[in-house]
Amino acid sequence: MPIVDPSHPIAQLLQRDRRYKLDAYLFVLEALSFAQESLGLGEEPPVADLEPYAVDEAGDQPVEERAAASSGRRAKPARRRRRGSERHLTGQQLCEAARLYALQQYGLLARIVLGAWGITRTADLGEIVFNMIEIGQMRKTRRDKREDFHGVYDFAEVFSRDPVFVPPDDEE
Repeated sequence: MPIVDPSHPIAQLLQRDRRYKLDAYLFVLEALSFAQESLGLGEEPPVADLEPYAVDEAGDQPVEERAAASSGRRAKPARRRRRGSERHLTGQQLCEAARLYALQQYGLLARIVLGAWGITRTADLGEIVFNMIEIGQMRKTRRDKREDFHGVYDFAEVFSRDPVFVPPDDEE
């Protein structure tokens, strides 16, 4: 298991919620990038529709900025981020991107690999996303809810029957 700075919010999350391994969180972040960059999914929601990032216990610094500061990195304030980084996916879009990404990365072993990390159904993807929202590593719109991830597809069905492979980009 990769070493995680104990003061980073994700390390604390891993201690608090032991259902998912670090690799599960990294997979969701990679699937999100895959959806936006390779599949072209997501659109920029109206600023008024975005909920603010989680803030630290003192209520004055976004959790992700505090985490960056503790690791010696300098985080950009949320309001100064590139507009493209705010592209939003629905729960269903992220689930579909995760399915395609898992098949591309792990092929016929996708279900086994994801299961080893605690991801056995689409609702798990939603739990991971909402855990990351809670610690300030992701954002949501006011319309997003955990139920958006429930029952999007059945893992046994989509990872067992005639798998569809998405070739990696040639740019890598």
